Amino acid sequence: MKRIFISADHGMAIIYFLQSDVVPTLLQAGVEIVVLTDDDTKEKIAQRFAQAHLTFEGLRLKQANDYAKKVQPRLQWLLGYLRRVGGSRHINTEAMDSHIWEVWAENGWKFRLGIWIPSALMILLLRNFSWARKLLVKIQNRFTPNIYADLFDQYKPDLVIASTPGWRMDRYLLRESAKRGIPNMTVIVGWDNSSSYNISGADVQSATCWSQLQKDELVYGSDWKPENVNIGGIPSYDGYFRKQWLMPRAEYFKLHGLDPSRKLISYASSFVHFAPNFPNIEALAKLVSSDSLAEPAQLLIRLHPSHFQDKPKIFVEERERVFELEQKYPHVHVVQPVALGGSLGYYGGEDMDEKSSMMAYSDVVVTVYSTMLVETAVHDTPMIAATIDTPGGWNKPNKFSLSLKEIGAWPTHQRFRLAKAGRVATNLEQLKEALNLYLKDKTLDSAERRKFIEDEITFTDASSGERTAKFILKTLNL
Repeated sequence: MKRIFISADHGMAIIYFLQSDVVPTLLQAGVEIVVLTDDDTKEKIAQRFAQAHLTFEGLRLKQANDYAKKVQPRLQWLLGYLRRVGGSRHINTEAMDSHIWEVWAENGWKFRLGIWIPSALMILLLRNFSWARKLLVKIQNRFTPNIYADLFDQYKPDLVIASTPGWRMDRYLLRESAKRGIPNMTVIVGWDNSSSYNISGADVQSATCWSQLQKDELVYGSDWKPENVNIGGIPSYDGYFRKQWLMPRAEYFKLHGLDPSRKLISYASSFVHFAPNFPNIEALAKLVSSDSLAEPAQLLIRLHPSHFQDKPKIFVEERERVFELEQKYPHVHVVQPVALGGSLGYYGGEDMDEKSSMMAYSDVVVTVYSTMLVETAVHDTPMIAATIDTPGGWNKPNKFSLSLKEIGAWPTHQRFRLAKAGRVATNLEQLKEALNLYLKDKTLDSAERRKFIEDEITFTDASSGERTAKFILKTLNL
């Protein structure tokens, strides 16, 4: 019997592997699976997904973080930074460029002179030469602790799969597998992952992604061999196409105290690390509460997982301001994502029924270029990217802010705009106009939405989980 390790270090990975057909298809093919996930929630996850030949182990993130912080931490940080921003200039680098300036803004002059400026020269090399990017991958291998030695010795896996090619703490697991000569693979779980993060954190042999668009970003931005990159779609969305998470409309409206006679506008908070969402939310709250739209409407605000972090306080403060809006204005409701706990936080995939129902039953979904644009298009619901700015952004010392109007050129954002799958609103007047268009005609831009998801996720027949599993089986020679 073949055995594989799966690293699920993020809630999106839990959904990708365990709430799709990926793991069931592998198990049916006779593969034994060991899922490595958050230590604090491992038992809870194991109870939920327990079945024969599926084992759960801790990912030992505390040990991995300790190693990152104690063993030449500055050099390890620098390598990670260069990985993040050193992708080839042959792809759209806007997202990477923003991170370069984020690091500049959030550090002092000693750091800028001693690290940022010298690293800028390295970035020029990485952006222009594939040999430099490949050399960076090799240099990282010196940081290969034996954190998982006992697990490798105990289970003797035939393949190691991670939800990134070593962009996060999974780099140590992948490096250890490579050192032992055990084949490894990455799956791309996020829409913007292949354009916002680039050079691998370990020697990884193969990858499976959503689309030709992502494959091109991997091949031309990160030097992957085309024959080693599979297009399998996004298994996490198969449940959307099957409507398996969809609650009855009446039940969903009752859950949030919504008025069935009013149109539903939903707002999905996004991009909070770079800019406040509050101007967008407040504008929507005023519009629905003043009945100044073409149809009587109500607003459902979905807070971002970051709003529930204790630090920095700016996220907590914005969360509290949103709850105050709920109390201040009629027809305004707030929903928060469900927490799984541990390091997975509010990304555990516990509320797929909530997300799916919100997108399906909304008359319009508004967000800031979030991945939920793709998910909303799957539900064929009209959508708006709202980018109403707060002057100065967060206006906090050592906190980088980026104008929401300036992120339209990021790779995924640019594709959304060029696809004309939804509208973009940079001010209150544009937001009102776009809302009224969709409230009058929900079928507007429907053809563009369908084309958008075909381009971004390739497969729309709920087959991506099975397709991805078959690629994994092929890698195992099964």
